[in-house]
Amino acid sequence: MKTQPASAFSRRRFLGGILTSTMAPLVLPGSVLGLNGATAPSNRIAFGGIGMGNRALYILPNFLAQPDLQFIAVSDARADRRKASSEAINAHYRNADCRVYNDFRELLAQKDIDAVLIATGNRWHATASMFAARAGKDVYCEKPISLTIREGRQLVDLCRRHGAIYQAGTQRRSTESYQFARQLVRQGKIGRIHTVEMQVWTGGTVPHQPNTAVPPGWDYDQWLGPVQWRPFNPGRVNGWTCFWDTGEGMHTDMGTHYTDQMQWVLGTDHTMPVEFETSDIVWPDPKAWMSETAISGTFRCRYANGIQGVLYQRKGFTDRYIRYIGDEGWIQVDDETDVVTAEPRSILQSREAGGLSWSNASSHIRDLLNGIRSRRQPQCHPEVAHRAQAIVESMTIAARLGRKLAWDPAKEVYDCEAANRMLYREPRAPWRVV
Repeated sequence: MKTQPASAFSRRRFLGGILTSTMAPLVLPGSVLGLNGATAPSNRIAFGGIGMGNRALYILPNFLAQPDLQFIAVSDARADRRKASSEAINAHYRNADCRVYNDFRELLAQKDIDAVLIATGNRWHATASMFAARAGKDVYCEKPISLTIREGRQLVDLCRRHGAIYQAGTQRRSTESYQFARQLVRQGKIGRIHTVEMQVWTGGTVPHQPNTAVPPGWDYDQWLGPVQWRPFNPGRVNGWTCFWDTGEGMHTDMGTHYTDQMQWVLGTDHTMPVEFETSDIVWPDPKAWMSETAISGTFRCRYANGIQGVLYQRKGFTDRYIRYIGDEGWIQVDDETDVVTAEPRSILQSREAGGLSWSNASSHIRDLLNGIRSRRQPQCHPEVAHRAQAIVESMTIAARLGRKLAWDPAKEVYDCEAANRMLYREPRAPWRVV
């Protein structure tokens, strides 16, 4: 088991050698020595980035703001994204040191990298995370952590086997508004919980488009990664969330934030619901659209104790929320505004002002860094993230088959052979990890 990042030791030996072997007086900046509130290089956790598109650039400042973290490398299958992300990192550190790689396996081979941010498209999350853990790196991976349930279980097992510290990017556990709602529920302020309502926005549609040549600067084979090879099509590439092999739809992509909250608040991180069913699913018309995933619908689950979860895919982007309903009232967190409402309203009086919203992941990143240093798993560790993701993936399978499914949380199998065949998709060579 690691006690400190490997690169910390090499840096410490380097600085120690300079300070003990140089005869003339040596003047070093305070930041090098860890003075003036700075963190010495020997104690910084060295990060690399895998998949440096829009989400990575959005969250990158939260990483760069950590005083004991340093980004030193990036990788992406697109040259424009390698350029944009490395330039942003170099501008922050006022140097030109950030290394760039097309193939993330080259980045993972660098011994001075301790951990990675994975912000690729969803198709890559589990595979890249497993490659990273196997290479001895710790991981921060954006949600969803997998696109099949068995792939998620493989990730859990592999991280445990290699001792990787892993944080899923479901950062609402580190957000004050969600923490406050959980506190009220756990204190019994709304009585016995019987229903958790969640809402994400309506899914997109992609019109039919012809295949085209791969744009300059793209390694399309690397971009596809473990999914089935297809000719380059702008609709499939730009609308990848709307296809089964690359995204699985909005309720699967965004819904895992709220199923993670449901699990956390109900104290069911160790288990899962036992039943899944769907209704009112609106699928894209194949004559008009090439996209495959649901436009809207209602996705339900039930725990063994009778508590129900209801995930609505409807309305607009700003209408997302989670509401806990008990026999004495309800509590809701509006995800767009971070506003907490409740009935009775009097239970909100204990809330203190302040705290970061979900859009600032700094606290969640700090939780990971503390885990890296202590070698203890952070709050959204692989087992937690896997079960939250398996809920929305089970909802997807129930919708695709058009039937109710019973689920065994211990064995992770359904009562339906057709559903069990959808637990896993064989990755394209050479991307099978286990």
